[in-house]
Amino acid sequence: MIRLEKMEGFWSVVIARPEKANSLTRVMLEELADIAESAVRDGARALVLTGEGKVFSAGADLDEARAGLATDPVWERLSGALAAAPCLTIAALNGTLAGGAFGMALACDLRVAVPGAKFFYPVMRLGFLPQPSDPARLAALVGPARAKMILMAGQKITAEEALAWGLIDRVVAAEALLATVADLAADAVAATPAHVAAIKRLVPVARGA
Repeated sequence: MIRLEKMEGFWSVVIARPEKANSLTRVMLEELADIAESAVRDGARALVLTGEGKVFSAGADLDEARAGLATDPVWERLSGALAAAPCLTIAALNGTLAGGAFGMALACDLRVAVPGAKFFYPVMRLGFLPQPSDPARLAALVGPARAKMILMAGQKITAEEALAWGLIDRVVAAEALLATVADLAADAVAATPAHVAAIKRLVPVARGA
């Protein structure tokens, strides 16, 4: 349910469970974290996360969430590994981003979305806390009040709003999504891993990243 394709310096990771809105099981999250951690060791210069179908991810698998996945430390392991990866990380949001799946997108360097994507994190309604590092990363992008609009007021944000707020960096047509992220990654892929890592270290990161 997780597909990884490695090209020269360019890693493409696909969440492939479209029949369940790409909802994430613990096994899937562990596999994603393993990939992000191996990017540190294996010289990836760019790592792209995307989903199969029309939803990026609906967050935790509901059955597993009820059994404890919603508060499992594997979410923080994944977002921490992505934030620490010394390469350019891009979330190619092929559709809606919801719930715990926010963490992996917030931990990426760039976020590109299709026009119909929506963004929501219904922790208030569901009775959970967000993953520990997510609020700080979210507030660093959109500001405290807008972070509370998402986390406390439960608002669903459109792609256009998300772009205006700074939650995402570009909106592109679905058919152009993968070509766009490949273009964004091109300079990093052409560089050495050490050069990519050195430039990334120069850019300040959000508290909790």
